[in-house]
Amino acid sequence: MSERLSWLLRHPLVRMLGPALAMFLALAISFAAMEALLPKHARANWPNAVAALACALGYWAYARWREHRRVTELAGDGALVESALGVASGGLLALLTLAPLWGLGVYRFDGWGDSARLVAQMPEMLLVAVMEELLIRGVVFRISAQAWGVRWAFVLSTVAFVVAHLPGEISWIGVLVTAAASVAFSAAYQLTGRLWLPIGMHFAWNYLFSAVLSLSVSGHDADGWLRGSLNGAEWLTGGAYGIEASAMALLVWTGACLLLLRLAHPSGLPQALRTQPRSQR
Repeated sequence: MSERLSWLLRHPLVRMLGPALAMFLALAISFAAMEALLPKHARANWPNAVAALACALGYWAYARWREHRRVTELAGDGALVESALGVASGGLLALLTLAPLWGLGVYRFDGWGDSARLVAQMPEMLLVAVMEELLIRGVVFRISAQAWGVRWAFVLSTVAFVVAHLPGEISWIGVLVTAAASVAFSAAYQLTGRLWLPIGMHFAWNYLFSAVLSLSVSGHDADGWLRGSLNGAEWLTGGAYGIEASAMALLVWTGACLLLLRLAHPSGLPQALRTQPRSQR
């Protein structure tokens, strides 16, 4: 192997391709297998949960067999506690965002929807949280931190997260909220050294607004258990992008971001961010 090719393969941006491709390949295989083996009526919602597991297994397998390392970011120690804490934290942030809007008359409860949506949307929200956190925190943040340091890791992972949420109708407030949420998720990963906390936070935020409250998330229409609507100035309602483009969400996520950064800094770097895989040294 030539020296130039060897250098290219060790470059951090190239190193990010391997685990990302492993994740999406496992995801595609799982969906293709379920479509081929299962009748249509059996593929309603739960295949998304299987796909989330496949995505995580693809990431884990690549880290074990190509990077030759322990996958500490998916370690079982603390998984249940940190996931539960993440769900509670994400739910609290959602309620802290919604409560003032309800008090100001911006949010209005319009009635009851279908309670089956609570179960139906759970696998989809789980897949979104697992896939995005593995990709942005597990791949982009981790490899950037190893190569260029944690500050650059925060910058690059935040840019990647914002770009992934950039439909045409997003406002500048929506961009700032998305950036603040990304920094908070990255700080949660830095704090624990595992992905369970940010996955739980990410899942709870999306699930509560979409499956429970029927409010748009990241520009996607929602149909949940409770019928609610946002009415008023766009800087409060978020407009077409939804509550993630609300100034109230910006205040809440900025506060969460600053708190998690304060907590994460004294903890130093977790093992996954301190050492590079042996195959890449």
